[in-house]
Amino acid sequence: MRFQAVKGMRDFYPDDMRVRNWIVDTWRRVSLRNGFEEYDAPILEHLDLLAAKSGQEIAGQLFELTDRGGRRLAIRPEITPSLARMINARINTLPRPVKWFSVPRLCRAENPQRGRLREFFQWNVDVIGEPSPLADAECVFAAVDFLRETGLTADDVKVRYASRPLMTAALRHAGAADDEMDKALAAIDKRSKVPPEAFEEMLAAALGAPAAAGGVQRFLGEPTAGAAPAPTELVARVDGLAAAPGVAEALAELAQFASHLDRLDVGDWCVFDPQIVRGLAYYTGIVYEVIAGGERAVAGGGRYDNLLEALGGPAGVGGTGFGMGDVVLALVLQDRGKVPAFAERLDYFVIDAEDGALDEALRVTAELRRGGRSADFSYRRAALGKQLKEANRRGARAAVLVWQDRLAVKDLVTGEQADRKLAELV
Repeated sequence: MRFQAVKGMRDFYPDDMRVRNWIVDTWRRVSLRNGFEEYDAPILEHLDLLAAKSGQEIAGQLFELTDRGGRRLAIRPEITPSLARMINARINTLPRPVKWFSVPRLCRAENPQRGRLREFFQWNVDVIGEPSPLADAECVFAAVDFLRETGLTADDVKVRYASRPLMTAALRHAGAADDEMDKALAAIDKRSKVPPEAFEEMLAAALGAPAAAGGVQRFLGEPTAGAAPAPTELVARVDGLAAAPGVAEALAELAQFASHLDRLDVGDWCVFDPQIVRGLAYYTGIVYEVIAGGERAVAGGGRYDNLLEALGGPAGVGGTGFGMGDVVLALVLQDRGKVPAFAERLDYFVIDAEDGALDEALRVTAELRRGGRSADFSYRRAALGKQLKEANRRGARAAVLVWQDRLAVKDLVTGEQADRKLAELV
């Protein structure tokens, strides 16, 4: 019987690991230089914690289990609930704002397809305890900082942002009832993924009134690949919306956010797009998605000011942040030729150049490794020429030829060879 990897999971062969490590190392480097500290949490969490955070939106995507004590657990599908739990546990001792990042391994029991797997890695960046739109802008800056480092440009990728409070105000002004709000937001979240006719049907079904759906459509306007009209222009399209509760505050927050993006020199990466609402219900403020061409979102996030309180913490301690998954990101980088040609090379390949020199070759190998050099040797005793071929196949920079009474170094790029002392190599 031949076994394969579980559906939706990945095997990482050495070449794949080089790409994965490059992405993760770059995530970590960018996070640290932006002032974020690293954390992690268990891969298993209590099912109630995950349900309290995301409700039914995530319930169907969980790998659940019951432990020997009868506790209902699940493999984490995201790390934000764990972050909130950890912050709440030390809420009175942690200095604010809390700027943390993590690169967890996550699992979701969903249908695998291009850009979406059941197991993946995700870069999470969050700021807790800072209500200013500047915190939202800094999270966007960190995402763009990473994208720049990989070689992507503002022509390749756009951060499309909007305001959940503004969209919610537009829905209420159009006549949406409170119990219709979540369904309407979920329909708007799918607008870019379905044909216009299908979206109209979804929105009408969510709102239950053609007039309400029409008012929302007027506010959203026509879908566009470029920048939408300014928020104030969209509001002016709908009679009376400018005076609706919460609209002035939402517009002021968006203006501040856009100003901060410009000051941070990432404004050209960002465009306003009113249909960005993010599917999860816990978002309460500015939301955004990083979109590359026709791919799924490379990253997404926004403000969540009620999450800590919903999970047992104090009121009034909000947060903001994003997650960037490795699956879509790798596809985008590969499609645009931004993945480096990795050449993980040994410093030295040690060769026993005559019969009886194996013991000395092993001693030399050990000494090189202790000195911080990468070194390897052949398990098979073979002629010098065959071992040199193996050294080239392994990508070694140089071969150390060992006799019982001397050694030499052969540069495998230039072919030059010279006697050397071991101390010089270490």
